[in-house]
Amino acid sequence: MNEPISETVPGTDLMTIGRFSQASRLSLKALRLYDALGLLPPAYVDPASSYRYYTAEQLRDARLIGLLRGLEMPLNRIAHVLTLPSGQAAREVAAYGREVEAEAAAKRRLVRYLEEWLEGKGKAMFEVEAREVPEQKVLTVQRNVYVRDLSPFIGGTVAKLYKHLVQAGLEAAGPCFVIYHNDVNEDSNGPAEVCLPFRGAAEPAGEMRVRLEPAHREAFTRITKGQVAFPGILRAFDAVHDWVRDQGLEESAPPREVYFADWEKVGPDDPACDIAWPVT
Repeated sequence: MNEPISETVPGTDLMTIGRFSQASRLSLKALRLYDALGLLPPAYVDPASSYRYYTAEQLRDARLIGLLRGLEMPLNRIAHVLTLPSGQAAREVAAYGREVEAEAAAKRRLVRYLEEWLEGKGKAMFEVEAREVPEQKVLTVQRNVYVRDLSPFIGGTVAKLYKHLVQAGLEAAGPCFVIYHNDVNEDSNGPAEVCLPFRGAAEPAGEMRVRLEPAHREAFTRITKGQVAFPGILRAFDAVHDWVRDQGLEESAPPREVYFADWEKVGPDDPACDIAWPVT
């Protein structure tokens, strides 16, 4: 549809889509998209011609949308920002900025990890050993999750498992651990299984199941809380995997993370987690 570009509507403060595009520095294509999404609907649409018209008061939202898109903020989040008073909107933008900075830092860490991995560096810092693990009765929740949802899933599930045991008058019989039955990353969603060993008779509830984790021998390395952060934790998995191969062993079950420390109390340099792999 060829809408008028440079005119205003005589006797009104309405601007054509073309004039509004120039004033807002948003393209015609973008304005039509934002209209379709309900993000920036025109102030008036001519019922006969379907031409879109905007007011000068809409320029603030239009420019804000353009700036936020410059930050690559998702459109649904921009829509939320537009509904907020100025103070809350500023805090929401600041929160998004912190998220962007955290993602950028994670990508920088991933670049360093890839550089070291490709150059064969970083494995010597991990001491790998083997140990025997007895059979354990475990309360578990297994779910398909992508890496962006992994930490909330683990933290929330561990809390629910402990609460379930307390309500049943039972106690944990060992540290909780997370089994990765398949890859968990941006493209693969596992599944991952959170397990909590216990003694006594607990009833399953909702997603929770009760099963026996078989006795096994496992190779493991101990890492600090700071090393758990992605992608640093991948170095530990690589070290255990390579040690298993160097010892002439084979993995007999999926890898796992064993969280033996109180996560809220330990510091970034304190031991907090074992990266373990059952072997034969």
